[in-house]
Amino acid sequence: MPLMHIYLGNQNTIMDADELLRRYAVGERDFRRVNLRNASLIGADLTHANLRGSDLSQSNLTGASLKLVNFREANLTHATLRGADLVEANLISSNLTQANLSQANLINASLRASTLNGANLSRANLSEAILSEAIMREANLNQAKLIDASLSRTNLSYATLISANLEKANLTNAILLETNLKQANLNKALLHGANFTQADLTEVDLSQARLNGVNLTRAILIGAKLRGVSICWTTLRGANLSKANLYRAKLCWSNLTEAILLETVLLDANMDQVNLRGATLTGAILPDGSSYE
Repeated sequence: MPLMHIYLGNQNTIMDADELLRRYAVGERDFRRVNLRNASLIGADLTHANLRGSDLSQSNLTGASLKLVNFREANLTHATLRGADLVEANLISSNLTQANLSQANLINASLRASTLNGANLSRANLSEAILSEAIMREANLNQAKLIDASLSRTNLSYATLISANLEKANLTNAILLETNLKQANLNKALLHGANFTQADLTEVDLSQARLNGVNLTRAILIGAKLRGVSICWTTLRGANLSKANLYRAKLCWSNLTEAILLETVLLDANMDQVNLRGATLTGAILPDGSSYE
């Protein structure tokens, strides 16, 4: 195995991955600013290790035990962490661009202000994880669990979250331009001020979600579940809400100019001061129970 340069503090220590594991085995935990680029650490146990500021780009940590590891400001670009255990790991301000975190366990991990552009997080468990202010453009979060996750001010533009579970997640002021959320679960999610411009929310479950002041311009909400949702002061200009269920939803002061509401259920919805100029309402069930012809 080729030697790898590792920097501990101001030192310039040269060791290979095997030496790193040997030192860990005898109790050493401080490996700050090490260079482990391209290292093979498949299935390694590095629980509690301090790898702050280290370079683990293109490293292979498949199935590794990384609970409570400090990866703050670490370089993990193109790293493979498939199936890794990262429970309560510190990944604040880390760079995970194009990293593979599919099926990884990131429960209670902190990825605040991290970069995850193009990262693969499909089927990863991010429940209660902190992803506030993270940049996740074009990331793959299909079927990921994000229950109770914090995604406030997170940039998820062009990301895919097909069938992802975001129940009770906080996406306040998040950016989701053209994001694919088909069949995602956003039940009871907090979405105030989020930008969903041109996002695909086909058959999404937004039941009991709170999304006042949200931008849903030209968003696709075909067949969406919006039962009892609070969606006041929201822009739905040109949005497609065909066959969506807005039973008892609160839409006061929202802008539905040129929106498509074909066969949309609006029974008992609060439509006070709603702007429906140019909207298509054919077959819609209106708040009073009548059908729009």
